[in-house]
Amino acid sequence: MSELQAVLYIASFGMFIYGLMGLTGPRTAVRGNWIAAAGMVVAVVATLITPGLQDGWLIGLGIAAGVVLGVPAARRVKMTAMPQMVALFNGVGGGAVALTAWVEFRESGGFAGEPAYVTVASLFAAIVGSVSFWGSLIAFGKLQELLPGRPVTLGRAQIPVNVVLVLAAVGCAVAIGTGVRAEVLVVGVLVFAALAGVAVVLPIGGADMPVVVSLLNAFTGLSAAAAGLALDNTAMIVAGMIVGASGSILTDQMAKAMNRSIPSIVAGGFGGGALATAETGAGGGSVRATSAADVAIQLAYADQVIVVPGYGMAVAQAQHTVQDMAKLLEGKRVEVNYAIHPVAGRMPGHMNVLLAEADVPYDRLKDMDEINEQFARTDVALVIGANDVTNPAARSDPGSPIYGMPVLNVDQARTVIVLKRSMRAGFAGIDNPLYADPRTAMLFGDAKSSVGEIIEELKAL
Repeated sequence: MSELQAVLYIASFGMFIYGLMGLTGPRTAVRGNWIAAAGMVVAVVATLITPGLQDGWLIGLGIAAGVVLGVPAARRVKMTAMPQMVALFNGVGGGAVALTAWVEFRESGGFAGEPAYVTVASLFAAIVGSVSFWGSLIAFGKLQELLPGRPVTLGRAQIPVNVVLVLAAVGCAVAIGTGVRAEVLVVGVLVFAALAGVAVVLPIGGADMPVVVSLLNAFTGLSAAAAGLALDNTAMIVAGMIVGASGSILTDQMAKAMNRSIPSIVAGGFGGGALATAETGAGGGSVRATSAADVAIQLAYADQVIVVPGYGMAVAQAQHTVQDMAKLLEGKRVEVNYAIHPVAGRMPGHMNVLLAEADVPYDRLKDMDEINEQFARTDVALVIGANDVTNPAARSDPGSPIYGMPVLNVDQARTVIVLKRSMRAGFAGIDNPLYADPRTAMLFGDAKSSVGEIIEELKAL
């Protein structure tokens, strides 16, 4: 039976890795998800046939509860709410690891007689898992707008408080490692780590949430790998390391895309919800409104159009309508491409997933580095619900909170059309001087409705 278990584990690892490879492109992403999910089923079966396993019915009960709660939630969630769903599901994994470490403490009598590596791995899993769970809940609350998107901070006392909480959790863990068996210490580890998770994520502004979610995902993976080491469970070790490594790489890539270091993000970001008037833009410049008819004319007679999607497109569920508009323009021999910023939306790849869902050809989706030099020779840049990733202040204003962050060079296009509900600031909570640029015109309203009106006008031309 142990040999069969080893074979099943190896098969599940291969399916994890092969499934992850499928996530590198939209055409293979769905298949990759199914393969990785099947690998997890194989890993669970391998665990259930562990020789001497007791109370296997509890595992079955947990699986049933997860299916009943998880499947309907995953099927009903809108793409706009996917970032907070990812944060919530990731947090649950970290919480499960933290509770597992507590159970291991109780079952072993405070790790009495256990090898040192088991004690260290379990306590590491308890700290990191608890931080991940509670930090993910705060991230969920910010993304769901249950909590303010702006930084909630203690000011200068914030970093010292964070350090004290982390040291308190580590101190309790060290006391346990030296042989103190009091259960209050393991509770202290979980509580102090929980407070640290809350204290670290609350001061981080909404604009940094995609990076934070990715970082917490890496934390969950590392804690799961540590728990697997303590429990001698190969599946948890391998799966946890895959999640931890991929989450760490993604976090690093996103931080570089924002030209910010991970420590500076964790130390406190920016965000808010400032509101400018509909008549003025940043710095008091005037804003010019336009109509769907005028936009249609400019698009129809352009040679090249670049569509810049953002969270506003996701909220309006306008991706299919945008694709319909692009097909009309291509029928008029207009070249249409899509400029994708690494942190557009509220999770990595948010725009890619939405546009792939609308059957936009993948070769039309251009990364920021690939598309930026094309804006200067583009007739019309059509910005649909994107804000912070098009803000030229990131290049020109040293006093801007996003100064130095790479942005799409939308302002270099001959004409810029911005589709937006209102003049409300983006997730970073700062004004965008692009809107007051003489070459920019604003088409106010719901993105899906606005694009639909443009389509009708294009058909009439």
